[in-house]
Amino acid sequence: MSTPQSAIPLFEPLQIRNITFRNRILVSPMCQYSSVDGFANDWHLVHLGSRAVGGAGAVIVEATAVEAIGRISPGDMGLWKDQQIEPFTRITRFVKQQGAVPGIQIAHAGRKASTDVPWRGGQPIVSGEEAWQPVAPSPLAFDSAYPVPRELTVEEIQNTVRAFANCAKRAIDAGFELLELHNAHGYLAHEFLSPLSNKRTDRYGGSLENRMRFSLEIVDAVREVWPERLPLFLRISASDWTEGGWTVDDSVALAKAVKERGVDLIDCSSGGNVPRAKIPLGPGYQVPFAAKLKKEAGILTGAVGMITQAEQANQIIQAGEADVVLLAREFLREPYWPINAAKQLGVPLHVAEQYGRAF
Repeated sequence: MSTPQSAIPLFEPLQIRNITFRNRILVSPMCQYSSVDGFANDWHLVHLGSRAVGGAGAVIVEATAVEAIGRISPGDMGLWKDQQIEPFTRITRFVKQQGAVPGIQIAHAGRKASTDVPWRGGQPIVSGEEAWQPVAPSPLAFDSAYPVPRELTVEEIQNTVRAFANCAKRAIDAGFELLELHNAHGYLAHEFLSPLSNKRTDRYGGSLENRMRFSLEIVDAVREVWPERLPLFLRISASDWTEGGWTVDDSVALAKAVKERGVDLIDCSSGGNVPRAKIPLGPGYQVPFAAKLKKEAGILTGAVGMITQAEQANQIIQAGEADVVLLAREFLREPYWPINAAKQLGVPLHVAEQYGRAF
């Protein structure tokens, strides 16, 4: 006998602004390193489309560079020019047809740019046709094998803020209904936030207020062009897991500030800004960050990180620790995770007509 859907929090719909998510299970942005010159292709259509068919509430496209030098690798997705819009429209149209919300995460890799794709080792590309000069708030390399990035001028910082806004405009034209700003994992915006990577002495460095300035300017610029009716998420690394770095209390302060500027949900990840940080990995190890920000900043939050079981995910929502869960590697292993989770929890879930005889 199936359980009423309303009795299973994981499968309760969630409305944010004018968009309704059919459940609380979101596909986390996952780089596929399969683009040429930033363009989406058939791989992305099938990869993302499969997760929409699988029952996810939203499918969020991988970190998508706002400018070419903001790519992590030469294989990264991009939306820095108008020609890159059209290939996305096929993806967003299909995702919507399957009942999921099409989302995109826009990003700039900062000092972690110009690296090879993971299956070729993922090491920095420091010479040759595919290499480029990374930029950062301060001339501090991420690690010993990485090149020292060039410090951004104030004018370049402002140009980068405009690049985020222009990218958001293109995302609208591409049919996306959810936008996430990437402020995590040691990429550019996170580099500005953390005192471990930001040693500036101008208005973008020093105090917490100054280190948050770049992120807040991006939020303001994007919210100005991103339609009021559509949700805006912010992914953060809630902690650097390193003494003297960005802390969860800093994250609460940031969450409060961006909430006032129109961010609807904080996607709570962690780490990535310091190599070899000691992170206590384990099932749901980042959930306490989502719970703390939800409680202390009064903002919707998303939990991510080693969430693999249906009952585990449901308990996070039921306990009020987060409003959504974002699955990454588990969705790589199982594109139809929501359908199987619904079956395990006794929830009736719509399955595509073409697949109905299997369920």
